[in-house]
Parts: sequence; structure tokens; C-alpha cells
Amino acid sequence: MAHNKQPLMPCHPARARKLLKKGKAAVYRRYPFTIIMTHRLCGDLQPIEIKFDPGSRTTGIALVGHFDRGSEVIWAGNLNHRGLQVKSNLVSRRAIRRSRRNRKTRYRPARFLNRRRPKGWLPPSLRSRVLNVKNWMLKLSRLAPLTQIAIETVRFDTQKMQKPEISGIEYQQGELVGYELREYLLEKWDRQCAYCGAKNVPLEIEHIQASSKGGSNRVSNLTLACSPCNFDKGNKDIKEFLKRKPKRLKKIQAQAKASLKDAAAVNATRYATGNILKCFGLPITFSSGGRTKFNRLKLGYSKDHWIDAACVGESGSHVVIPKTITPLIITAKGRGSRQKCRMNQYGFPRTGPKKQKRVKGFQTGDIVKAVVTKGKKIGTYIGRVVVRAKGSFDIGSGEEKVGGISYKYCQLLQRSDGYEYLK
Repeated sequence: MAHNKQPLMPCHPARARKLLKKGKAAVYRRYPFTIIMTHRLCGDLQPIEIKFDPGSRTTGIALVGHFDRGSEVIWAGNLNHRGLQVKSNLVSRRAIRRSRRNRKTRYRPARFLNRRRPKGWLPPSLRSRVLNVKNWMLKLSRLAPLTQIAIETVRFDTQKMQKPEISGIEYQQGELVGYELREYLLEKWDRQCAYCGAKNVPLEIEHIQASSKGGSNRVSNLTLACSPCNFDKGNKDIKEFLKRKPKRLKKIQAQAKASLKDAAAVNATRYATGNILKCFGLPITFSSGGRTKFNRLKLGYSKDHWIDAACVGESGSHVVIPKTITPLIITAKGRGSRQKCRMNQYGFPRTGPKKQKRVKGFQTGDIVKAVVTKGKKIGTYIGRVVVRAKGSFDIGSGEEKVGGISYKYCQLLQRSDGYEYLK
């Protein structure tokens, strides 16, 4: 980034380290790591294409630079959505409100179902996925000189999946499925043999209940199996075939009945995601999932969301992914809550109402660095902070969290932006 905060071309990490060491640049942002030049105001720019591989739970993002030597990935990330958490929170809130109304303790007038939904309305759990893509498009457009957008438009025909033989008048509401049935099965069964768990081997579509014994072609009766398992099973009943593997049998029976909610989520958000990216005013291209898979297999790359993003579109047929590229794992965490105080198991307040959002200049979710020089917790700690009014903070995440760190030792690295990062 230039001294006037205009985006410049991304550089190699080694070059960034040299610029920082010589004092010609300073750290502007930790995640994604960005430097700002102390004197330089301009420079040569090459086309940079931002690519998205939208998914129900994870969206792959890749920045591809188009140089004279060819197309090359210069940054990548996997964006993990929190749609399931949003839905869980809404279900919990609905249960609490229903309980309160049954107790006749309503404190606001009923609105029932007389509210109108605006055009293009999406449930909050799906809208969060779309807004995550928008937020990261906005973040990256401020840090890199983007010139074009490419996005994969995945279409899962859930009606055709459930009943492949459907046709004619019955099919008036559906869309052609093409190869998508196999793609869905690969995602559903984790790209491994359902019977032996073999990975990285050719997989065949297998009927759980053999078609010769009345088994249908519905997706709930289909799985993936390697050639040896498919041959050994033949038209045997699955209970007989896996009688010595009761745990695997139970898992297959449960997973076979899994819903198509992930496919439905992708279907519901693909147009909204495309429309919101069009608002950035850059040339945008839409590509099919079949083209992405063809490019990835042709180039011999492994399966990952960010790799799929790099292989999206026409330029994905010859894109180069350096071995040194490490994707940034981005997890949406939200920006706090409107809950004024915490409740105990009986629903009564156990804490007082929040009086301030920031404590001693820090806010929960900020990324900080603490250098403790005395006491029982001497050391250096870097991570997300959980603030307390008394000034004693927790730093870190998960099992690596350390508590009781005074605010006096903390140095702010990056303000909370609703996301957690992991390299």
C-alpha cells in the first residue's frame, strides 16, 4: 500500500521483510498481512483478478495476478461462515419468546405475520453468507488494485437429485442437474468410500439398496464406494454386508438420510452473491462448477476451497499455484450481541448490564500482544482479547487461552472486525 493509502501490487514475503527491516515500510494490517510504504506514492500495476468459490459452509477466495509470465495465485483464503450458528441463535430466541408469551408476560404488542418482506429477502442465516463475501470483497479492494471478478455459480437441482427419473410436467419447477449429482455425493460422503473409508482412489456411485431388489435412484439411496467394495457388495443387503461393522452401518444409515439443506443454501444465495458483487463496478464473469473441476483436475491440484477458487473461470485453466502459498483461514465470529446481561440455567440474570463496550481502550475481539515481565505469567502472548471491567483480560483462543493479564501489558495489533484468523 502506498503512503497515501492507495493499493499497490502485492509483493513477495521476502521483499516485504526487507522493506520493513530497512524502514521503508511499516505494518498496516496484520490479517491479511499488509504493509504501507513510508515514502512511495505510486508504482506499476498489473491486472489482479479476485475469484470466489461460494459454498454453504466455506467460501474459497483467491487473488490471481495476470503477469507477462502467466497467471499466478498471490493470496488465498478460506472463509468459514457462521450460518449454522445464526440459525441456532434464532431457534433459541424463538423458544425463549414462546415460553415468555405462554407465561403471559408479553412486554411488547404482538405483530404476528403482518410484516412484509422486502424484495430479495433472505433468512438471516443465508444473508450472513452473502454479507461475508461482500465484506471481504470490500476489504481486499482497499488493499489490492483489483481489476476484475470471477465467481463460480453452483446449481444443485434438489428435485432431480431426489427423483432422477422425473420429466415432463412433473419437472416444471426444476433445473437441469448435469454432473451435480456426483458432486453432491462427493461432498456428502467426504470424498471417501462409505464402506471402507478409502481416500484418493476412484469412487463409483453405489446403490445402498440394490436396484435389482427394488432400490430407487434417489439421492438418499446413493453413496460412493471404491471398486473392490462395490464388487464385494454386489446386490447384497447392506445389513448383511456390514454385519461385522455395526458402527459403520449405523453411520451410513444416518448419513444417507441427511437433508439437502447445504445444496439448498447454495442455490438460494448464488444470485444474491452475484448481484452484490456487481455493485462494485468491476467486470465480472460467472463460471460453472464443471469448468472449475475440469481445470483443477487438468492441472493436478488437490481439492480445497481456495484452490477451487483459483481454478474458477477461463484463467483457471492455466493458473499457477506456488508451493509457498498458505491460505488464511478466516472464521466469521460476529460482532458481539445485544444481550445486556448473562443468564443462569434458570433464566435469571447472573451478571449486571453492560455499561461500556471498551475497557481501557480495548474491546473484546481485538488482536493484542502482551509482554508480561513479572509475576507468575511471564512471557509473550498474542491473540484475541476478552475484556473485563476490572482491567484483567483473557488472551488467546480455545485451549491456548490465558487469563488474568493486566491491560498495562497489552499492545493493540488490530481492532476487532468480526472474524478470527488462523494461518
